[in-house]
Amino acid sequence: MAKDPVCGMYVDENKTPFKVEKGGIIYYFCSQSCLDTFLKPEKELSHLKKMTLFALTIGAIVAFLEYVYPINYIFPNYFWLFILATPVQFIAGWRFYIGTRDAIIARQANMDSLIAIGTTAAWLYSTIYTFQTLEWIPQIFPKTSTGISEVYFTESGLIIGFILLGKTMEHTVKGKASESIRKLLELQPKMARVIENNVEKEVPAEEVKVDDIVVVRPGERVPVDGIVVEGYSSVDQSIVTGESFPVDKKVGDEVICASINKTGVLKIRATKVGSDTSLAQIVKMVEEAIVSKAPLQRLADVVSSYFVPLVIALAVASFLFWYTIGGLPFGLSLTIMISVLVIACPCALGIATPSAIMIGASKGAQYGVLIKGGEYLEKAHKVNVIVFDKTGTLTKGKPSVTDVIALDSENESIILEYAALAERVSEHPLGQAIIEAAKERGINLQYPESFEAVPGKGVIALYNGNEILLGNRKLILDHNISIDCIEELLKRLEDEGKTVVILAFNKKLLGILAIADTLKDHAYEAISAIKKMGIEVVMLTGDNRRTAEAIAKRLGIEQIYAEVLPADKVKVIEDLKNQGHVVVMVGDGINDAPALAAADIGIAIGSGTDIAKETGGIVLVKDDIRDVVVGIELSKATVRKIKQNLFWAFFYNIMLIPIAAGLLYPFFNILLNPVFAAIAMASSSITVVSNSLLLNSYKPSFLEKF
Repeated sequence: MAKDPVCGMYVDENKTPFKVEKGGIIYYFCSQSCLDTFLKPEKELSHLKKMTLFALTIGAIVAFLEYVYPINYIFPNYFWLFILATPVQFIAGWRFYIGTRDAIIARQANMDSLIAIGTTAAWLYSTIYTFQTLEWIPQIFPKTSTGISEVYFTESGLIIGFILLGKTMEHTVKGKASESIRKLLELQPKMARVIENNVEKEVPAEEVKVDDIVVVRPGERVPVDGIVVEGYSSVDQSIVTGESFPVDKKVGDEVICASINKTGVLKIRATKVGSDTSLAQIVKMVEEAIVSKAPLQRLADVVSSYFVPLVIALAVASFLFWYTIGGLPFGLSLTIMISVLVIACPCALGIATPSAIMIGASKGAQYGVLIKGGEYLEKAHKVNVIVFDKTGTLTKGKPSVTDVIALDSENESIILEYAALAERVSEHPLGQAIIEAAKERGINLQYPESFEAVPGKGVIALYNGNEILLGNRKLILDHNISIDCIEELLKRLEDEGKTVVILAFNKKLLGILAIADTLKDHAYEAISAIKKMGIEVVMLTGDNRRTAEAIAKRLGIEQIYAEVLPADKVKVIEDLKNQGHVVVMVGDGINDAPALAAADIGIAIGSGTDIAKETGGIVLVKDDIRDVVVGIELSKATVRKIKQNLFWAFFYNIMLIPIAAGLLYPFFNILLNPVFAAIAMASSSITVVSNSLLLNSYKPSFLEKF
C-alpha cells in the first residue's frame, strides 16, 4: 500500500486512478483534490485559506444567531440560519463531496466520506425541519419541546470550518518543505564556463556534457561533479559532505557539484551532470524520504475505512427496522436514521490534532523548540536512538585555534603574532582562524614583505629580512629543519583530532599551533542528559575518522560513523530502523536533509540551512542542542494530548450511536432526537480544547538541571 503524500492516507496502487510521475518517482493519491494539491500547492493553499476563513466566519455568525441572539426580521430565525449555512455546506464543503466521489471511484472510503455524510445529514435534517414550519409543508419530523435549538446548522458549518483549518495547517508545513527543496536546487550554478577548442565559453549548466572541461574561479560554485585536471585550490564541500574544513584539491581529486572554490582556479573534467550530480541525488533522496515517512496514524484514517460503511449500514438498518418491524411512522424512522449519521460524525475530529499541535508548538516556542506537525510526533515516546551530525551540530562548524605552544623561551603572543603575520594575505580557512585568534588577543597585525603559498604544505613569508615558515611537517622538513624533538607532541595533538601547524623563524623552531572545530557550548550536558533518559547516542559525520573519534571521546559517545556521504547517511538511518530502533536524526546542513527526512523524527538546528530546517519535523530555534532533550519530552507530551483528543472526539458520539439507533425505545419509550447530536458534538469539542489547553501548564522536569 502506498501513502498519499498530501493527506498521508494509505492508497491501493492497483485501485486508485489518481497518480502522477515526477522525477522518476510515482506518487499515488486518494483523491483528485490531493493530486491537485500536489501539483499546484501554492494555488491550492491559497484557496484552502479562503475557504477556511469563509467557513469559520459564517459558522460563527450562525452560532451567534442560533444560540445567542435569534432574529426574526422578514423571515423566521431558522430561515436566516438556512440562508447562511447553505453556502458553507456546498461551497466550502464542496471538496468533501468531490473526495467522496473520488473514494467511490477508487473503491475505498476516506475521511471525506465521513465528513460529507455527517454534515449533509445535519444540514438536510435542519433544512427539512426549517421548511416544515411552513403550514403548507408536511410534518416529516416531529417537533420537540426541549427548549433547545431544533436545528444544527451551526454544527454542520463548524465541522467543515475546523477540518479545513487542520488541512490548512498541514499544507502550510508541506509547502515550506517544497519551497526549501526548490532553494536547494538553486544552489547549482545556472551557468558554467566550458573550454571548447581552447576557447572558454559560458553555457547554461544543464548543457554541460560528461567529459567537458569546466573552469571554476575562486568564489564560484562548482556546476558539476568532476575530477580536477589542472590547478590547485581549497574547496568548501561541507554543503554535501559535512566536513569541518575546506579540502585542498589537486590534479586527480574529485570535486562535488555546488561546493565552493575558495582560492585557486580549477579546471574540472565533468563526470556527472544534470540529474546525476550529488546535489540532484540529495534532492531526490529528500523527496523520496518525505513521501515514504510514516505519518501519524490518526484514528480518523482507520475509522474512515471501516467506520463509514458500518455507520451507513447501521443507519439504513435502523430506519428499515423501526419503519417495517418497529411500526414507527416514516418521520420518526427517518429521524432515527439521521440521528445515527450525525452522531457518528465527530465535530471535534477537525480540531483534535491541530489544537494540540498549536498549543504544543506555542509552548515549545517558549523553550526555543518548534514542533511542526503531528506526523513528526507519532513515535516520540518510543525513541531509543538519537543520531547526531557532528559539524555544525555538536561542533561550531568553523576552525578555531585551540592550542598555542611556545618552544624554548618564547611566549605564546609572539608565536601567534608571527603566525598571523605569515597568514596576513592568505585566504586559506586555517590562516583565517589564526588571524582571528590574533585579533581576539589584541595583537597588532603586520603585513609581510613577501608571501608564498606552498600548495598542500603551508606558507613562506619574509618580514624585516627574516624568513617565517608556517605549515605542516612536509614544509618544515623541506627546509632541512628537524622536528624529532616535537614529534611526540605533534602526534598527541593530532590524536585529539586537531590540525597542527609548525612555526619556524630563520630555520629555528619557535612554536606549534593546533586548530580544530570546537565543541558547541553545552554539547556535553545535552549528550549526558540524553544518555540518562536511556536513549542511545550515535555520531554520524562526513569528516575523517580521527577527528570524529576525538570529538566523540570528549562527549562520551561510543558509536561513531565517520567519512559518510549523504546517501550513506540515509543507509545508516535505515539500517538502525531495520534493527527495530525508533530513530531521531539531529543535523543542520544540506547534507543532513535526506537523513533528517528518513529518520522517524528529524530535528534541525535553527542556525542551519533552510532545507535542513524544513525537512526536520522539529527545529531548535536557539541553536542550543540541549533543546533536543526538551523537544523529545515536549513531543511526548503533545502526542499524548493528540491521542487523548482523538479519544474524546469519538467518545460521546460512539456512546450515543446505540441510543440514536433506538436501543432505549423498547425499554423506556425514548428516542434520541437529532438535536442532542449537537450537544454531543459541542461537548466533545469543549473537552478537546480544554484538554489541549492543559499543555500550557507543561514544563519538562529536567529543565531545572540545566
